[in-house]
Amino acid sequence: MPQAWSLSTARSVRNRAIRSAWRCAAPNSVFRARQCAVLMCGIERMRKTAKACTIQVATSIGISTRLRSRIDFMHALLRLVFLVLLLLLSACAVLPPGSGVPKPYSTALSTRVDTALGSRFAGARDAHPDASGLAILSVGMDGFLTRAQLIMKAERAIDLQYYIFREDDTGELLSELLLKAADRGVRVRLLVDDGDTVEGDEKLALLAAHPSIEVRIFNPFRYRGHLESLRFLEFAMNPARLDFRMHNKLMVVDNAVALVGGRNVGKQYFQLDPDSQFGDDDVFAAGPVVERLSATFDEFWNSDLAIPSALVTGCAPSTDALTAFRTRAQRHRAELIQSGAEYARRIEVGEPLASLLGGTRPLIWAHTTVLSDSPDKRRVEKGQQRGRLMHQSVLAAAAKVQQELLMISPYFIPGDDGMALFTDLRQREVRVQILTNSLSSNPEVVAHAGYAHFRPALLDLGLDLFEVRSLLGNPAGSGERKSMTRFGTFALHAKIFVFDRKSLFMGSMNFDQRSRSLNTEVGLIIDSPELAEQMVRRFQALTRPENSFQVQFGDPGSDTRTPRSLVWKTQEDGKVVVYQDEPARSAWQRWKFRVLSIQPLDQEL
Repeated sequence: MPQAWSLSTARSVRNRAIRSAWRCAAPNSVFRARQCAVLMCGIERMRKTAKACTIQVATSIGISTRLRSRIDFMHALLRLVFLVLLLLLSACAVLPPGSGVPKPYSTALSTRVDTALGSRFAGARDAHPDASGLAILSVGMDGFLTRAQLIMKAERAIDLQYYIFREDDTGELLSELLLKAADRGVRVRLLVDDGDTVEGDEKLALLAAHPSIEVRIFNPFRYRGHLESLRFLEFAMNPARLDFRMHNKLMVVDNAVALVGGRNVGKQYFQLDPDSQFGDDDVFAAGPVVERLSATFDEFWNSDLAIPSALVTGCAPSTDALTAFRTRAQRHRAELIQSGAEYARRIEVGEPLASLLGGTRPLIWAHTTVLSDSPDKRRVEKGQQRGRLMHQSVLAAAAKVQQELLMISPYFIPGDDGMALFTDLRQREVRVQILTNSLSSNPEVVAHAGYAHFRPALLDLGLDLFEVRSLLGNPAGSGERKSMTRFGTFALHAKIFVFDRKSLFMGSMNFDQRSRSLNTEVGLIIDSPELAEQMVRRFQALTRPENSFQVQFGDPGSDTRTPRSLVWKTQEDGKVVVYQDEPARSAWQRWKFRVLSIQPLDQEL
């Protein structure tokens, strides 16, 4: 390749990339999504062409290896400069990439009794016409196995909606099963948020190469790489759009059975990762509630913010890439089983789904209300369009409590409306007990800093305040296996509110300001004293002295620094222990917490 021609080609690609970026940023353009996506490929082609040309010239004139390394560095720097240019020029767009491009409209398939799942609960539905059949899955591994086994049972359709779908061991196993389901002719629709994407998750888009699988990304970033600094830069340029996230967690199979709750897809959410284990719950549901949940999925799937993955990445995945992914996934599954990974081996065993379908673990039939935010709740909250704000329904249910309110929320920042609720309840002498994460268990120190501002006021109102420990003294009721307890990495992730032990809320909504205004959520209010009592027992297990800290004001006669100082009361080795300083994983975590505590971030939490 002649030198002059190569340099000319590089300059041409560079200039086209710059012009495309300006067109993307033009205020009168209808968001040129395809050009913006192709720009990334153009930058890469330019860099490779210029680098190949430079190496060719360097070789011909005998430039030293040391100088070549400097040339390589300059090309890498040039690539970074163009990425930053792209973000600066296009990040301020109001709509996400691909939003102006037409996409297929689709809805849930009708429920039919000729599928195994549809026929299984047909008789019970007739016997309970106004109720739905429910079971709560509190064990982390059961959450993974039930998802895997439902995919294997699917005959017509699978809809999945998740804030996080990690392509780790568990995500890859589920992805392979989705491919097998699609091979059987099952229609698969997968909707994922883009707010917490990490390296490796992009493999999920490969599934869209299968003709029976569609993948859409909710409110995506433009930048598709994994440099946190560039993602942060794009976020800083357009926080109003990118701070708005889809936090929903929902799976519907054959429009006959659903899983809804707080779990994302990933090892830590199934309590299989020694480094991080999130205690959480799923509601297994059958009956009319499933069709209502499907309707919420359809609303999000067809919304302007749900973008086909090919429009986000800039190109459709190839069948060759999908074949390679399938081969790797099959090999990896075999390796996991051979290595003794229990969760991989037990997929074929059939439990716990067999018990749920066979009646060994009977469902509880109860009246159930679906709560869901509108896909663009920001406009609803501003009065710019009609829609739903589910936090209003949850607050209304809590305000009706007469005797006792139990709340489990991993992130607990009540804000003004939450404090008004608690003030009213306490004035009526309603007992209120709260369980949230401690500093040592909380994976988000900034969220804990926001919560800490409210602790004195909550205690002044007379609330019972518990913070779960990362090292549980007794794992019963935590969903954690005994073999994992020794790692001391437990954290709450469940969102459960129990109203007078007669009904309960379960779903994806934390009791914080993000869930109120910045995230979309989905959940259920279930009128069932039996299920409410199950969650009371879970609350009691996690608030045992060996499993949590009870936060109190220090005794005025003790050696606390001031009468308003807090203490953390727990039990270790059978003895009561009172901590004067807030327990933390490390001095660094405590310092970080104190710095963040002085920042005005409550509305972002």
